[in-house]
Amino acid sequence: MIKLGEIQLLKLNKADKKELIFIDEDGTQVFVKKEKGMDIVEKGQEAKVFVFKKGSRNEGTLRLPALAVGEIGYLKVTDITNIGAFLDWGLDKDLFLPFKEQKGQIKTGREYMVGVYIDKSERLCATMDIYEMLGTDSSYKEGDKVTGTIYSMKKGLGAMVAIDNKYHGLIQEKDFIGKRIGDKIEARVVKVRPDGKLNLNLFEKAHQKMDNDAEKIYKMLVKAGGFLPYNDKSNPNAIRENFNMSKGSFKVAIGRLYKRKLIEITQRGIKARD
Repeated sequence: MIKLGEIQLLKLNKADKKELIFIDEDGTQVFVKKEKGMDIVEKGQEAKVFVFKKGSRNEGTLRLPALAVGEIGYLKVTDITNIGAFLDWGLDKDLFLPFKEQKGQIKTGREYMVGVYIDKSERLCATMDIYEMLGTDSSYKEGDKVTGTIYSMKKGLGAMVAIDNKYHGLIQEKDFIGKRIGDKIEARVVKVRPDGKLNLNLFEKAHQKMDNDAEKIYKMLVKAGGFLPYNDKSNPNAIRENFNMSKGSFKVAIGRLYKRKLIEITQRGIKARD
């Protein structure tokens, strides 16, 4: 059975000067245009063919793309037009990324995480909305370290993360600052939900050895959106009232946060670093 957008092992049935004609086990034909440098395939031999639709017939190529249908990965933007963007995926014709499938601002020359799907006209396209493509059957457990990419942000919920380009992850809104769509992150699994999705935490990995005062200040900073109008010049009474600690303890704590490159200390207050 021919599957559009997938790499299939097909048998060469016949060839002419311009095309190779492959067939599957049912005899369905796939036409492959001859290209310079193409591997030589003899009649009756099998070869890996990437299959797509062109007009009313099945066509293919022996050049394999970076991604097939249902797969997720990083592709570079080669052009932006009034109908959408185009991505380099290793074939002569770039992959189309419609405007409606984009998340955030797209720039030429940058790489973005996308998935490949087939639209209603049987055209292969890219999407940055990869939620439905991610799985929930990972082997990760609570306490494990993971890496992933933020692919969406939802107010009131948090950052949606593609772990290993395969699995669902979520960082709650209160637990991250200074991040944006496309950022690659390292995190720790804090909970495996009943549906298999993973709750993540950026804070624990970077701050697990902090003393209580530094941890308390940083959590307050995160909750406040990344800025607090207090620094080592602030009034001791204001510090006591807002942080329930002495000015001396406050200065030591923000000094430790600064040394760990987690905050900037400005004339207006303290600011979380990206």
